[in-house]
Amino acid sequence: MPDTSLLLMMLVMLMAIGGFAGVLAGLLGVGGGIILVPAFFYAFQTLGYDGPQLMQMCLATSLATIIVTSVRSVLSHNRKGAVDWEILKGWAPGIAIGAVVGMLTAASLRSGTLQGIFGVLALVIGGYMGLGRSDWRLGQSMPKGIGRAVTSPLVGFLSVLMGIGGGSFGVPLMSLFNTPIHRAVATAAGFGVIIAVPSVIGFLMLPIDPAQRPPLTVGAVNFPAFVVVIAMTLITAPIGVRLAHSMDPKPLKRVFAIFLTLVALNMLRKALGL
Repeated sequence: MPDTSLLLMMLVMLMAIGGFAGVLAGLLGVGGGIILVPAFFYAFQTLGYDGPQLMQMCLATSLATIIVTSVRSVLSHNRKGAVDWEILKGWAPGIAIGAVVGMLTAASLRSGTLQGIFGVLALVIGGYMGLGRSDWRLGQSMPKGIGRAVTSPLVGFLSVLMGIGGGSFGVPLMSLFNTPIHRAVATAAGFGVIIAVPSVIGFLMLPIDPAQRPPLTVGAVNFPAFVVVIAMTLITAPIGVRLAHSMDPKPLKRVFAIFLTLVALNMLRKALGL
């Protein structure tokens, strides 16, 4: 058990992490998971929990927070009529299947491998955020049939491997298929619920060596980190939303893309043991 001073330091760190993630989620429309996973990684590592399943705990705890934040977000957006329920209902089964497969895959991989996967995918997301254009299109409507059957499980699968909700892949995907950005953000919140619920159920049953997990961890989900981050994001996400309506978030998105790229490169460095 870490000493009290170290635990207090981690509490302060987690409060800052949760607050930052909440503001970003509200301001830029990105899911907090893209910040939470690397932040949990460094927090748990600082506490001395650096075992072969460290990344599984980071992914699982991040996804647990996404259940709460996504449900709150989708209900809020639905009150404004912004959720596209036709897209959500059509894509939900495939996303859920992909999430379950992603959870099983993540459970079988070592922490270093998951770090490498996170790093590569975060580079892709950072590149799109920094260089992507709002007028890029792959089609005039969301794929159906074979296109949806292939793409929807991939969204769930990749999201679980990164410990993120629906925003990072769902919003760009829907935008590329001509869905208005506000509707895409609202609907992607629903993707987050579908991704997080089945994967977290699986992660709660994942056995982790008690000597290699922080206190009050059930399966791979660390409940103190979950509670602290949820409390902070609920406070700070509305601040981010207000900021989004009072300023142009595009330059900030590019700055965040650079930050995310640096985080991804650092994850890849650690994965390679450099």
